[in-house]
Amino acid sequence: MDGLTLTMPRWIILIPEGIDRGFRVHTRYEPPYRYYPKPLDSFLIRKEPEGSGEGLETCVATLSKSLMNKPNPRVAVVLFNLGGPDGPRAVRPFLEALFSDPAIISAPWIVRRPLAALIARVRERSAIANYAVMGGGSPILAETRAQAQALEPVLREAIPQTTIKTFIAMRYWQPLTAEVAAEVADFGPDEIVLAPLYPQFSTTTTASSLAAWDEAYQGPGRVHALCCWYDNPGLIEAHAVRIQWTWEAAGRPRVRLLFSAHGLPEKIASSGDPYQWQVEATCALVAERLGPSWDWQICYQSRVGPLKWLGPSTPEAIEAAGNEGIGVLIDPIAFVSEHIETLVELDRDYAELAVRHGVPAYLRAPVVGIEPNFIEGLAGAIRRALERVGVSPDGRPCPTGSTRCGRRLCGGMAP
Repeated sequence: MDGLTLTMPRWIILIPEGIDRGFRVHTRYEPPYRYYPKPLDSFLIRKEPEGSGEGLETCVATLSKSLMNKPNPRVAVVLFNLGGPDGPRAVRPFLEALFSDPAIISAPWIVRRPLAALIARVRERSAIANYAVMGGGSPILAETRAQAQALEPVLREAIPQTTIKTFIAMRYWQPLTAEVAAEVADFGPDEIVLAPLYPQFSTTTTASSLAAWDEAYQGPGRVHALCCWYDNPGLIEAHAVRIQWTWEAAGRPRVRLLFSAHGLPEKIASSGDPYQWQVEATCALVAERLGPSWDWQICYQSRVGPLKWLGPSTPEAIEAAGNEGIGVLIDPIAFVSEHIETLVELDRDYAELAVRHGVPAYLRAPVVGIEPNFIEGLAGAIRRALERVGVSPDGRPCPTGSTRCGRRLCGGMAP
């Protein structure tokens, strides 16, 4: 193989200009980039990622008989994500919807609703300023549409003789779950695969999205829901590729790899929510894929409110690296699309923090986005979900202590 044509993703590199002048920021968007497989031959895209079982091209034999016995069955694939405001006027209603969710604030409705309105009003101005950095709104819908567009042809190849259509349902802003549920019902599916774009399950994300769907959907079709896919081989490979690319592009500096996941209050994590366990498992698999020479650590970002959250926090990890004179390479391990937590919090706020603490190099790997390994891995997870009915993980089940995992918590969804 001479090489593989890929689109080089975005990265941010901060290079010291001198003690008094801080850092020079390089934000790059590359045209199609010619990637040669030396010395990174182990990172080439595979048709059969390790541990995924049979390849996508042989999946038809394992699909449920009820699906394959129907002529040209209709399959709806619903991709779930958080959503984000599409302009300044949408910021306050988006925040109100977010903080009105009982999965986020567990107080009774009579308390939660006015509290959500108050939080949204207080945060509106600063949030609008942050979204202005990204052009006034969140890119998460455009990013998810790109993923859906990349996914459909892979699914059609993997599951031939079916009519497959992808849908996007956002939890807190348009397109909202209820309106998408009506679109799916109009499609008239025989089978529905619910695929939350949160690889690691949490009661605050996946469970909330699946509950909203279960409440809204009134149409036909048998439901197959992915509760988690934290150890998906394509996901692991995509993270490893993004990290390796970023490090190579920066000239292989001495860095500590920080796997930065969205934080969670310890109160929730200790209640049987499997999120922390799954994040740790994902990070361990990516680190194993990269090899033993990497210095790595797990940390958590986006803390808000007075409760104690999982730690160490990403700012604490950055400060510690600065004290040791080590650069950092941050991989947003729990995010699959660029949004405010990556483009503003990581690329601006934490980059400035790195400058203040004397971090010699600050690198940020792009999210997995439409990286081909990731898309094929997600397609494989969706295909395998069709072999099962109801809610189930794609990969190893959670340990017995995870009493609020997806299969236990959402197992009562209507099939």
